[in-house]
Amino acid sequence: MGRSNVYHWMDGWNYYCILRSVENLTEDKNSEAHQIAPGRRQFLKMVAILGVAAASAGVLRSGLQNIIPPVSSATGGFQSLQLVSTAGIPIKTTDLTVNNPEIVMFNYPLLSDPNFLLRLGDSRNNDKAITSSTVTVPADGSTFKSPAGVGPYSSVVAASAICQHLGCKPPELRYHPPSDSSYPGKVHCDCHGSEYDPFNGFSVVSTPTNKPLPSVVLRYESSSDAYYAVNMVGPTIFGQPSDLSGGTPFPSGTVTTKISTESP
Repeated sequence: MGRSNVYHWMDGWNYYCILRSVENLTEDKNSEAHQIAPGRRQFLKMVAILGVAAASAGVLRSGLQNIIPPVSSATGGFQSLQLVSTAGIPIKTTDLTVNNPEIVMFNYPLLSDPNFLLRLGDSRNNDKAITSSTVTVPADGSTFKSPAGVGPYSSVVAASAICQHLGCKPPELRYHPPSDSSYPGKVHCDCHGSEYDPFNGFSVVSTPTNKPLPSVVLRYESSSDAYYAVNMVGPTIFGQPSDLSGGTPFPSGTVTTKISTESP
């Protein structure tokens, strides 16, 4: 029993002793020295009873606090990380190529979570504005709203680069530009054939995957032409109990995440 609980029990015992004393006084009718007016006797009884109840409530509350953990008031927990080059220079829109055939990635929300960074366009490589859409999760029929594209042309989007089927990563999982003859405008996994549509919230196009790629919510600051990763939406990142656990976190105080590029 904790020290505070002991104090509560002691208070309860003291109130109990008071209550017994009051009862003894009221029951000893043969002693004039112990005669108490009825009204005062009832008042003392009530004070003692309320004291015992208060002490018991304190013990009960303390005990429950030890059994039931407090509810955290924290919400979200996602960091806001600015996208920068390997040299630590903030990424600008001109650093991103429309329909880049190379694989451009950054890590978020954990250091071990790779994500695609895509500047989407049409077959002529003109920026294509991406609007928010309702995406269905075939695994359970649930839906979510995908984030809209950001940047001066609303064409920049990002999503997990881990296949939701069995966890394959780039280069097996990669984006094919609209001009590609095999999987035009799709994110295709060469491991087992899963396919996703980045123009519509990375929704499922072809099985065996039954979940869309989790989307990264990006924030764009037009005044500085800067890009930030701020949140995740959609199903949980493959292989993790939650988006913020099951992997390697960023070191404390991290405010940026670096862009990397590799050939398909």
